[in-house]
Amino acid sequence: MRTETTNVVNVSVSQAKEVCPRLHSIGDDIILLDNFSEVPLPEGACRMQSLFIVLCTEGHATYTVDTREQLMQPNDIIILSEGQLITDYKLSDDCNGVGVMMSYDFFHDTISGVQGLSQLFLFSKISPVFHLTDSQKDMLLEYSRQMERKMYDTGHHFRKQLVSSIIRSIVYEVSNIIYQSQHSEVTHKTRAESIFTQFIRLVEKNFRAERRVSWYAQQLGITPKYLSETVKVVSRRRPNEWIDNYVTMEIRVMLRNSSMSIKEIAQELNFANQSFLGKYFKEHVGVSPKEYRKH
Repeated sequence: MRTETTNVVNVSVSQAKEVCPRLHSIGDDIILLDNFSEVPLPEGACRMQSLFIVLCTEGHATYTVDTREQLMQPNDIIILSEGQLITDYKLSDDCNGVGVMMSYDFFHDTISGVQGLSQLFLFSKISPVFHLTDSQKDMLLEYSRQMERKMYDTGHHFRKQLVSSIIRSIVYEVSNIIYQSQHSEVTHKTRAESIFTQFIRLVEKNFRAERRVSWYAQQLGITPKYLSETVKVVSRRRPNEWIDNYVTMEIRVMLRNSSMSIKEIAQELNFANQSFLGKYFKEHVGVSPKEYRKH
């Protein structure tokens, strides 16, 4: 079990499989949990190295996400994303539900081309817990059952692709639920949350051509220092980390899902040359673009 410090465990799909080998899985890409009480999170502090989506159907759970206390109850859905710190994780005796844990490479490949994902990222960073209606809960449970049937069908040559298509549908449905809620209710966002929302939407539209924090601050009419402080308070990440997340995700998608050369990808994403892109990608992902494309 790999740790980042003495007391913090990094939770990935491969680590979860080691802890609970009976879970339905496809390689080190995805795990389906049909019983939330078997969620493979350690008792102490852990940092997510995967995307984790859970729907609670019974009981309740308490925990903290990036030092913020959270309560999950029936019909609540939670999204835990890469880098978030989870502590004080406790389940009630009757807690149950379903969940899916995905590697970020698998998730990035799955959502390639999906628009409006800022809603999902903002949700997981500002409000990790979101309440569903009974009909919304039933709809997501049906998707879960479909996914379970496909994951059991190990003889199906396109099993992984079918599961990926179901997850893509879930992403659309959850994003729509969040979108409808945000546009049908009067929300009282703090100024910091409003700035963060505007920043993420700007990044989503412009990250291919612009990676300077100062440029985004100028578009928002505030200083780079104020933008950095505000984004850090709301999301526990600096602005450049958000920009880098979008850029590296796009590079991964292009490497895995296109025939573009690395030089062409560098031009598409406004890097000075192929060498600059290679250094940037290795710094943030840990391997070179060529190595990533091979695997």
